[in-house]
Amino acid sequence: MALAVTLKCAIACDEKRVFLREANRLLGDPPILNTPGLLILCIRHALLTIEQADAAKALLEQHRYRMSFRSFAEFF
Repeated sequence: MALAVTLKCAIACDEKRVFLREANRLLGDPPILNTPGLLILCIRHALLTIEQADAAKALLEQHRYRMSFRSFAEFF
C-alpha cells in the first residue's frame, strides 16, 4: 500500500474491512481492484484471454476462492 500511495496508483486487494477502508482513505480516487477486477483488466488489455482467465478462476476455486459468476465471458 505504501508504494501505491507514493506513486498515486491503483492497488489490487481482496482484503476487506480495515485494509480496504485505509486504502480508500489514503488513495482516494484510484480504483482498488479485487481478483476478478484484475483479471478483467488483463483481458481488456489483451494480457489474458477469457479462456485463460476462466482457467485461473477454476484453479482459484480449487483453493476455496469462489467467484459469483460462471465465466469471465459474462463481462464482455
